[in-house]
Amino acid sequence: MTVSGRTELEARYRTLVRRLLPAAAREQGWVLRDDHCFGRVLLDDAVGGCWYDVLDRRRTAFIQLDDAQLAGAVALAERLLEEGDPLLRELDARSLAWRGKPPKRPADRS
Repeated sequence: MTVSGRTELEARYRTLVRRLLPAAAREQGWVLRDDHCFGRVLLDDAVGGCWYDVLDRRRTAFIQLDDAQLAGAVALAERLLEEGDPLLRELDARSLAWRGKPPKRPADRS
């Protein structure tokens, strides 16, 4: 991947996680609404487990992903915009399981 391609992916990830996904979540009543929660589920999926068991918590996490992982995280975030809460609930449940926590109940919001 070229440097400009990587830069574009990083910019798209930021836009999706910080603005687009939280806005869609608020409008559509998704189970998660905060940017850091979207980051958690996307990063966990990218590394196949709890992201902070794999990446350095002291550094920006998504910058540490390799090109394929980052591209996958961006593609998954784009899918979230299309598929919404059902996909998000699936990703959130898996992310919480990797942390030893139960999935959210249908009425839970965070």
